[in-house]
Amino acid sequence: MRSLALLIALAAPAIADAHEVWVERDGNGPARIYLGEPAEPLPPGGDPEFRHLQTPKIVGQPAAQQVRRAGFIEAKVAPGDVRVVDNSVFAPWGEAGAKEGVVYYARAGRSTTVAGMAYELAPLTANGTRFALLHDGKPVPAAKITLITPARRSVDLVAAADGAIAVPVEGKGRYLLTAAQVETGKLSVAAGPVDKLHHIATTTFVVE
Repeated sequence: MRSLALLIALAAPAIADAHEVWVERDGNGPARIYLGEPAEPLPPGGDPEFRHLQTPKIVGQPAAQQVRRAGFIEAKVAPGDVRVVDNSVFAPWGEAGAKEGVVYYARAGRSTTVAGMAYELAPLTANGTRFALLHDGKPVPAAKITLITPARRSVDLVAAADGAIAVPVEGKGRYLLTAAQVETGKLSVAAGPVDKLHHIATTTFVVE
């Protein structure tokens, strides 16, 4: 039993780091909330870990109706950018005194530069192609950010000293930005205290 528990503990960080929560939206239609690997084609019925995505919090819209679909959660939301936070996807892993957890931050849209989450990939100008990873509203210098193009091509970007990156738009379609930061200390997620917290942020936007 101990070897099985150890295997699960070792697998948890790999799954948490490889998987992301992201939101897609077409115009002012419903938001679609996913858990998986956005650079890979979505398996039929959704990612195997999708079952762990249960109660994503839609920032500023606590009463938004959510319906579980095959591979994503559909939510009826107000017009404009959509933000989702979830710190309950994966339970803490690791040994006592060195527990790790993950919190996901996801955004769809770039109509406003305002950040509504502790970690957020936000445009520096409304509807622009320059973005920054913001921590409590302030850009993170030299942040490592990955762009996934509509063709699912991954492009590694590094923010400048002022936190800005320029997204190399190469055509129409949906783009996804993702970044991760690690925080240490006496922290917590929904399932309990942790000593290391992985913050994983995504933003999607559509070029028409």
